[in-house]
Amino acid sequence: MISHLALQGVELSIALVDDATIHTLNRDYRHKDKPTDVLAFPLDEKVSAATGGRRLLGDVIVSVDTARRQAGQRRRPLLDEMTMLLGHGLLHLLGYDHQTDEQEREMTALTVELEVAAAQRRKATRAGPLTVRRGRRGG
Repeated sequence: MISHLALQGVELSIALVDDATIHTLNRDYRHKDKPTDVLAFPLDEKVSAATGGRRLLGDVIVSVDTARRQAGQRRRPLLDEMTMLLGHGLLHLLGYDHQTDEQEREMTALTVELEVAAAQRRKATRAGPLTVRRGRRGG
């Protein structure tokens, strides 16, 4: 996703948590007393010697519990749902939002684009099944 967006020299933190943890974070930081699927906490610390010359984007927190439920509801693999949520969170770190219908359409389109790019990369780098070949000894 980072390379698809042509981002260089950036870092982000990704935390995979349960519903109880994301519920607490959602309540404490967004004042919404319920679990959610993904939270993003932008940092956008500028490049400096302290950051090792890298731009720190922030944190993406994904609830695996919620992702699993949503994947079941959408009848798709958990990995696809997690990929979508990670892309969505990354876009929030980059300043995208979905407060208006126009923003929602743009963010949805970009999230789908990131999902497709990630799936293509997985497919291109996926090793085939392990094959064990037994050689014959002459004698």
